[in-house]
Amino acid sequence: MAEGLNKALLIGYLGQDPDLRYTQGGTAVLNIRMATTESYQPRDGDRQERTEWHTVTVWGRRGEALNKYLNKGSRVFIEGRIQTRKWEDRDGNTRYSTDIVANNVVLLGGKRNGNPAQQHDEPSDISEDDDIPF
Repeated sequence: MAEGLNKALLIGYLGQDPDLRYTQGGTAVLNIRMATTESYQPRDGDRQERTEWHTVTVWGRRGEALNKYLNKGSRVFIEGRIQTRKWEDRDGNTRYSTDIVANNVVLLGGKRNGNPAQQHDEPSDISEDDDIPF
């Protein structure tokens, strides 16, 4: 039996265009900022929304392929693991960042406040072993 489980499942919208960079060794790293929003209604109030922002990292060929199809407003499903990074800022303070390292990304189609002509009709799954799927 496994000792633990580290899995994150997110559906949301990109808050900005993805950022594709390369490591010194030439490996592609795609960084995505996405928002997930949930609605809730307190017992004594009106319906409210709460938005959480997530930083998602996609490595390798998958990141390169996704960079061609994703942009601000794209709706995606992300499956991955949670990873916390630790670093020191310029003032010597220890900082932490919790990110999602994606192992599966599905383009769900549609855009938040986007141009309907740019919307995708069908979900598209880009897996690590696939070339660009379209």
